[in-house]
Amino acid sequence: METPERARLDAFFRRITAQFPAGQAITTLVITHLLQERPAFLRAMTAVSTIGAVLPKPRSIHQPTLDTVRHTLPVHDLTRERFADETQALHYLEDTVGGQHVVLVDIGGYFAPSLDTLVNKFSGRILGVVEDTENGHQRYAALGSLPCPVVSVARSPLKDCEDHLVGRSIVFSTDALVRARGDILTSRSACVIGFGKIGRSIAQTLRAQDLRVTVYDNDAVKRVQAHALGFHTSASTTEAVHNADLVLCATGNLALRHDDFAALRNGAYLGSVTSSEDELELGSLDDLYERQPVGPQLTRYEVTGHYFYVLADGGAVNFVHGAAVGTYIHLVQAEILAATAALSHARLQPGLHEIPAADRDTIARTWLRHFER
Repeated sequence: METPERARLDAFFRRITAQFPAGQAITTLVITHLLQERPAFLRAMTAVSTIGAVLPKPRSIHQPTLDTVRHTLPVHDLTRERFADETQALHYLEDTVGGQHVVLVDIGGYFAPSLDTLVNKFSGRILGVVEDTENGHQRYAALGSLPCPVVSVARSPLKDCEDHLVGRSIVFSTDALVRARGDILTSRSACVIGFGKIGRSIAQTLRAQDLRVTVYDNDAVKRVQAHALGFHTSASTTEAVHNADLVLCATGNLALRHDDFAALRNGAYLGSVTSSEDELELGSLDDLYERQPVGPQLTRYEVTGHYFYVLADGGAVNFVHGAAVGTYIHLVQAEILAATAALSHARLQPGLHEIPAADRDTIARTWLRHFER
């Protein structure tokens, strides 16, 4: 990042943290994609909290950025197993932030499985969770009665810009990986599983690049929306993927299970928008398919009579090229900072929350002043 860009970004975050000041002193555990622009966000987070640990998402780490962050902040390894086990999760918090007032900043619902135990048995106090993704939003919503406030930015209007550009970046990276193998996608058949904001952007971008696009979503209303936009729709995952040369999964949940892979046509390319463990049950194929790297971020899966290609080991395809969405990502980061500050005041009741529309308007106006020109 050039010096003027960094100065502008730091000025933006200083304004955000001044507009949304913290209440009591708090400590945060911050799960994050550790990409090149992320240190500015972490510096801003230190203005509203003490960062007890940065936990980078394993498949989205820029090594020079990791090295830089380690000089100033504690960085710990992140696994779903650590927080899926209530005992491990509790021990980790006690060792890292024991006795403190804590806000958990999450991407993907990592804290959801152990949240009840953390709230009720932790020696400090869990003030709440800030969740960034639709996948994580669904994980917390599935808990039913939440033991603490969870402020979700996943469905914020400020995230629409990011989601639209994520869809485009997914297609960009997919096309680049396929071309690196000497193949192209133009005029081929594609299937998009999941027609949320990112899935819709993917489908529209693929169609603009001259692919024939089929959409499947288990929500009938979303299938109707896809149909109204001129996409072919299918009644099942199996039907959707059967004739597709490219399958991109954007559900935020488990999109393809063990039996679905057999329906992929020979030579199909398969990619995901989120983590491989969330979208694709690839582990179920370990004893059946042979795996062979055939290019950068491209793996061939083969069993007698059947083969297909998996992009980026089933992880988010766009992280191959840094998942860049420009300055629009800072809208969401600003909302995360505002949500963290809101939780520090300890006024929200347990349950799912969003930040008020007036606060989003403030963030948008501040962003326009810094980045519109």
